[in-house]
Amino acid sequence: MDAEYTRARAPFTAAWATPSLATLHSAIREEADRLRLAVGVRVRWSEPTTLALIAVVSLSAYFIAFPGVDLAVSDAFYRVGDGFFLSQEPALKALRKSSTWVMGLILLAALIGVAMRLFRDSERRTLCARRCGFLLIGLALGPGLVVNTWLKGSWGRARPIQTDLFGGEAGFTPAWTLSQACAHNCSFVSGEAASAAWMVAGLILLPRAWRAKAAAPLIAYAVALSMNRLAFGGHYLSDILLSWAITGLVLAVLHRIMVACPYAARQARAGAFATA
Repeated sequence: MDAEYTRARAPFTAAWATPSLATLHSAIREEADRLRLAVGVRVRWSEPTTLALIAVVSLSAYFIAFPGVDLAVSDAFYRVGDGFFLSQEPALKALRKSSTWVMGLILLAALIGVAMRLFRDSERRTLCARRCGFLLIGLALGPGLVVNTWLKGSWGRARPIQTDLFGGEAGFTPAWTLSQACAHNCSFVSGEAASAAWMVAGLILLPRAWRAKAAAPLIAYAVALSMNRLAFGGHYLSDILLSWAITGLVLAVLHRIMVACPYAARQARAGAFATA
């Protein structure tokens, strides 16, 4: 355990040993200083936060300028008389159901990682718990709050299968256009795509040596889960791609604060900038 980490934890250790308002205030102030220094580490163009923000802006501009792309892509999965015919394929139904188990396993692993930190205090378990905490909070903020609560509950975009172009009654609404066509659990953006993006972030739980090998199959699985929604008529292409970009932005900012920057800030204080 490095000296910087020991100094950062000292106020909290003292607070648990001899509870007092003065000690608690000191601990909170120390944590606020740590967070300020962490966030203050300079942002670079090549880091995930910047790239995710560029993706959100670029994709938004593209689908606002070319709304017909959504219709053309969804039309490829639709047949007059049969509707979204691939939605009845057993393999695609099984693929969609499998996400519950995969997501549950990642969530369980993250909870175990946090719980292990409670039983033994070591630098290795603290770093593991920080990564696990990042995943848990990321799930709550990204797919939970931003996607399923705010966007899906506010924009009112009807799903493809609900529109008059694909056998429904509602009108088509371009991306980022507020509408009253849908009352709840709407199309913009995709909740399942957001969860799939979060699953990819689960790579952080693996040892570094394993991440590169596991990345390709996990990303392929997440992309298949997301694009599966096109076949079911549940989402437009913009719903899926923007869901990935927005969730990625939330996770990138959170990772910067919780995982990457605390390490970088310690290195910066020592005179050498580095990132986790």
